[in-house]
Amino acid sequence: MLREPPEGPDLLATAREVLLNELLPALPPDKAFAARMVANAMAIAAREAAQDRAWEAEALTRMAALAGDAADPARAFAAMIRAGRCDPGTAPHAPARALLEETTRARCAVSAPRALGKG
Repeated sequence: MLREPPEGPDLLATAREVLLNELLPALPPDKAFAARMVANAMAIAAREAAQDRAWEAEALTRMAALAGDAADPARAFAAMIRAGRCDPGTAPHAPARALLEETTRARCAVSAPRALGKG
């Protein structure tokens, strides 16, 4: 990559540390919650920027293959699930379940890594 260091995730991490360690203690107590929300958003943004996003394209390809709709695979896959076409005992159940588990893990790695035992 041609970007100069520090890159986005590192800048966000540094700014978050300053917010939590230097600015938050100086804020009035009624502003502490808002500052922690900003710090949390910064951590999520840093993890998202650092994440390899190839999983998204692969997930959409797999959704299209299961649902038979390349135009809007996520919507078609969701409709398929709502219609019960991926319920236990159906042929698409196992691949749909695996896909949902993998996408959930990838999304949690960004938004809630503690749910995965990380962070």
